[in-house]
Amino acid sequence: MLRRDFLKTATVTAVLAAALPVQARKAPAISNEHFADVNGQHLFYSVHGVGKPLILLHGGIDPNSFGTNRDELARRRQVIAVHLQAHGRTPDTDRPLRSETMGDDIAALIGYLKLGKVDIMGYSLGSAVALQTAIRHPDVVDRLILVSATMKQDGFYPEAVAAFKQMETNAPTVGPAVKASPLGKAYPDVDWTNLFRKVGDMTKRPYDWSADVARLKMRTLLVFADADAIRPEHMVEFWKALGGGQRDAGLDGSLRPANELAILPGTTHYTLAVDPMLPEIVGRFLGAASKVAG
Repeated sequence: MLRRDFLKTATVTAVLAAALPVQARKAPAISNEHFADVNGQHLFYSVHGVGKPLILLHGGIDPNSFGTNRDELARRRQVIAVHLQAHGRTPDTDRPLRSETMGDDIAALIGYLKLGKVDIMGYSLGSAVALQTAIRHPDVVDRLILVSATMKQDGFYPEAVAAFKQMETNAPTVGPAVKASPLGKAYPDVDWTNLFRKVGDMTKRPYDWSADVARLKMRTLLVFADADAIRPEHMVEFWKALGGGQRDAGLDGSLRPANELAILPGTTHYTLAVDPMLPEIVGRFLGAASKVAG
């Protein structure tokens, strides 16, 4: 559920050393900046492009998880990129970090903006928030795109789960290191030690949302890396919970499920969100609504 190289080893501190050079890449310029006061949160969001709204939810720690893919998506849609609680320009509150309450924030933002039903796309941590938005507030979600998502904690490889469990303990070491990094300088108001503590407290907790996933009605696209932090067995389990993988689609494809599954070759959990194939796959899933106007 975290950004880039945060799951490469069993210790968060060692992982951080590998991750910081990656964070030095240039972040896309933020335009049309706004704040919405919803659910006791001062939620930051920026608006890019025109068309039907697509809510874009970043991965853990880094609000620029999608890199230039955010702007590529905005060529076809109006992209509303949100900074989740305690991330980037959205300040933290006394509330614990939980996918469920952040999902409530997104639903409240959609209501605040009077958007009606929108499409939602989330990556890693953001995919958990997007999924909870769909589970808890299905009336505001038209189509759902989950990039490197799990519906159970053990969907991740054991070494990833072990890293989650160590993150809270390692926060006093990792936080100051990130504060001194390019990412930390880009967001000087973030309390990085506190953020790592709160993310660690959230990700160490077991969860199983499979029954809720099976009840989802909106069209959903699952996207994974072929070398993801998520076990391939869990990818298939998730796909089957959405009605996929049940039978041959038939010669004319008429028996295929409404939902879709994509596994991108040559990618990992830490490169998937910025891979140039991702916007193409998302655009095809969104169909006519994602075509460039004119």
